[in-house]
Amino acid sequence: MNPFMSTVRKYLMAPRLVRLASSAPKNRPLAWERYWAGITGAGGGGEVLWDSGTDREFLGYKDVLLRHFDPELPVVDVGCGHGSFTRALAGLFPEVVGVDISRHAVERARAEQASPDERSGSIAYEVRDMTVPGAGAGLVEAAGANVFIRGVLHVLRRDDQAALVENLRILAGSRGAVFLVETNFRGGPVSYASHLGATARGIPAPLERAIRGLPMPGHFGPEERARVLSPAVWELLEDGPAVIETHPLTGHEGRNEVPGYYAVLRLR
Repeated sequence: MNPFMSTVRKYLMAPRLVRLASSAPKNRPLAWERYWAGITGAGGGGEVLWDSGTDREFLGYKDVLLRHFDPELPVVDVGCGHGSFTRALAGLFPEVVGVDISRHAVERARAEQASPDERSGSIAYEVRDMTVPGAGAGLVEAAGANVFIRGVLHVLRRDDQAALVENLRILAGSRGAVFLVETNFRGGPVSYASHLGATARGIPAPLERAIRGLPMPGHFGPEERARVLSPAVWELLEDGPAVIETHPLTGHEGRNEVPGYYAVLRLR
C-alpha cells in the first residue's frame, strides 16, 4: 500500500477513537476501579494491554535496579496493578510492597501471589491513591524505601504528577532511589493506537478496553522528568531509552513494543 493510502486509512479510525475515549469516566479512581473489575482472565489473560506475559522487559531493568537500589531497603511498586512486576521485584529484593489505586487490582494481585518457593522476598499489597497528600506515610517501616514506578506518570494530570512526586520524596527519604519507566511515544493518539494494532476495520479488544475506560495517555521523557522531578531537588543518577512491552495484539513483530524512557533519581 502506498504511504498516502496508509495514512488515509489510519485516520479513518479517528472518529471511532474519539467516541470510545469520550466514554471513559472523568473520575480517575472510578475509571481504574471499573477497568480492573472488568478483567477476568488469570494473569490478565491477555486482557491487560500493558502486560506482555513475559519477563523480558523486567530483565532489561534488572542491572539498573541492582546498581542503584539499596538492598537493605524495601521496594515500593507504585501502580502495581495485578502485581506482575511486584512479584518480579520480589525475586531480587527481600521486601516489596505493591500499591495501587484500585481495590480490584490489589485483590487480583493478592490472588495471583506466587507461592513462597517461587520467589525470595516477601510481598504485601496496599490500596492507596498515591496522589493523595500523605499517602506514602506509614507504607514501610524502614527509614526510606526504593521506589519502582512503571507507566503511571504519563497518564496523570500535572497537579496529580506533582502530588505523586511529593509522596515519592517521603518514601525515598535520604537513602532510597526512585526508578521510573514511562512510555515516550511521540506521535498523537491515532498514531499510537495504530502502532498497537488499531485499524479502520477494527481495534484489538485489550486496546479498545483501555481506550474506552481509562485516562488518555501522554508521553514522558527527559523534558517531562525535569519538569516533574526538579533537578534542584532530585539528583539524576542514570537515564536513557527503554522499550515498554505490551500484550501482543497483532502478528507483526515489534507492534507490542512502545518507545519508552527510564530514569533513576535520588534526593539531593
